[in-house]
Amino acid sequence: MQHVIAVRNLSHSYGNYRVYEELNLSLQAGKVYALLGKNGVGKTTLIKILMGFLKPLIGECRVFGELSHDLSVQTRARIGLLFEGHLAWEFFSIIQIERFYAAFYKNWNADIYYHLVDRLGLPYSSLIKNMSCGERSQIVLGLLLAQQPELLILDDYSIGLDAGYRRLFLDIMQEFCQKKNHTVLLTSHLIQDMVGFVEEAIFLQKGGEVMTISLADFQEKFCCYRLYSEKKIDFCQKIKNVEYHDGYSEIFSFAEQEELEEILGATLIPQEMTLEDAFIGYTGRY
Repeated sequence: MQHVIAVRNLSHSYGNYRVYEELNLSLQAGKVYALLGKNGVGKTTLIKILMGFLKPLIGECRVFGELSHDLSVQTRARIGLLFEGHLAWEFFSIIQIERFYAAFYKNWNADIYYHLVDRLGLPYSSLIKNMSCGERSQIVLGLLLAQQPELLILDDYSIGLDAGYRRLFLDIMQEFCQKKNHTVLLTSHLIQDMVGFVEEAIFLQKGGEVMTISLADFQEKFCCYRLYSEKKIDFCQKIKNVEYHDGYSEIFSFAEQEELEEILGATLIPQEMTLEDAFIGYTGRY
């Protein structure tokens, strides 16, 4: 089976700073993936490589079977990209930017664009430069979906959006994904927004260490246990992270409580976590 995205033995550097060392991952068709990790682990760099803006130093990235730095025009038309915010040609009006984009996409569907844009209640002559960030996000989302892409890449879609527009954005994305076999790869710092939308989480850490897991499994199996002691805890394969507080420690692990208690020789108290708590527990605060 051909993967929509396949990354094999990818290594990349900026000067002496090594971002990845033999990074491997793959994305199947029809799923919503979240690329997660702290700032500086290379999430945006990976998207730049996937879109051909950067060429891998070592290894390869393929999108729909083609090398990412040599994508054909036909393959690029199958990809919708929102890159670090909701950027658009600000000197265009609502109707002008639709006509401009339509010329580049064979499967363009203007009805999809205007279905979303009409919710704004603005004249089609309205200039993008005079719109709020939320209104621009609606324009950009309409442009993305009117392309009818098979793969959507959304890099930090939540920048500048208030809670209402974020919810609207995700609701529209869910509707879009349910209709056809679309694949979505997104990044966001608002982890809690992903509940009920994202199916697979890709945790990326410095150096290219990666873990892919269903979001449901991560929420169910990754646990936090409290230990009322100030002694330092020796890390082992079963312990992913430890956060020290005044008078107690919080231990994050995929292991069962009884197994950890045997390893530590102490009683642990399970703690409830939101998805954001679990993300911080997995990646660390710093």
